[in-house]
Amino acid sequence: MNVLAIETSCDDTAASVVRAPRQVLSEVVYSQSVHQRFGGVVPEWASRAHSEQIVPTVRAALHEAGVSRPDLVAVTSGPGLVGAVLVGLSYAKGAAIGWDVPLVAVHHLEGHLLSALLDDPAPSFPFLSLVVSGGHTTLYAARAVGQYEVHSTTVDDAVGEAFDKVARLLGLGYPGGPGVERLAREGRDTIPFPMPRPTGRPHDMSFSGLKSAVRQHIERYPGARPADVAASFQATVARYLALRVREAADRTGLDCIAIGGGAAANTTIREAIVGTGLRAFLPPRGRCTDNAAMIANVAIRRLEAGFGVSSFGVTAHTVPEVKG
Repeated sequence: MNVLAIETSCDDTAASVVRAPRQVLSEVVYSQSVHQRFGGVVPEWASRAHSEQIVPTVRAALHEAGVSRPDLVAVTSGPGLVGAVLVGLSYAKGAAIGWDVPLVAVHHLEGHLLSALLDDPAPSFPFLSLVVSGGHTTLYAARAVGQYEVHSTTVDDAVGEAFDKVARLLGLGYPGGPGVERLAREGRDTIPFPMPRPTGRPHDMSFSGLKSAVRQHIERYPGARPADVAASFQATVARYLALRVREAADRTGLDCIAIGGGAAANTTIREAIVGTGLRAFLPPRGRCTDNAAMIANVAIRRLEAGFGVSSFGVTAHTVPEVKG
């Protein structure tokens, strides 16, 4: 079975063809650079760019895969920028109807959560899965396809948001993650930034206070080396995530951790996860950021688990919840 998948939840127009169970035949991503001058994504511009790029992106993915007619169309139906999601969802519906093939609507976070299942070797259920992206930071216990327990989640900023805000403080531009990581390579982890302490559940996460600590350090010590600030901030985030993973492993008895989401491409974070001593499954960096292969992967896994296909009446507001 060849699955054409489409992902347009934010500022990347992505299409991929995956042959079940896990052979990625093509991956095509058009990244929108127009947002860089604004320091963040402009929703209306993102939707317009998706409208302009979705046809050539899908055509390129089908051509690269050598497939003219897929057996199934999978598409992100949320969460994300509603206008952007609707572009991909509308195109996917039309394509599925035109080809007379089924449609499977996929939750974007489930794509990241299960992205490690595309690789070989892949984790076996049950396992822990840490999703760290620009808008979401959550640690799940994945019991089976469609059965996910939230063990820790951020109460304020996501990891990606924290990186973007620290990058802005350091004058690095958008997106912040790659800029902070590049600068951190020139610095040392010498600044003792405090480990965040969220209110509420003690095992949840918080990054707003850490971001504030970075701002206060820059204001108090204007001569501080930006590279040391970046390295210390990044190392603190990595240690904090590793701590939460280790705590979740102790609570659940699970000894396997998978990661996904844009921040999972960060080398320091990846090394910290490996350093937990758990069996770690790290997707390729290109598959950590928003991509369509992970959407095809979820569609395949859900069909295998007996969830069936989606109605053509599915909208950007009627997505399956990713929780147990």
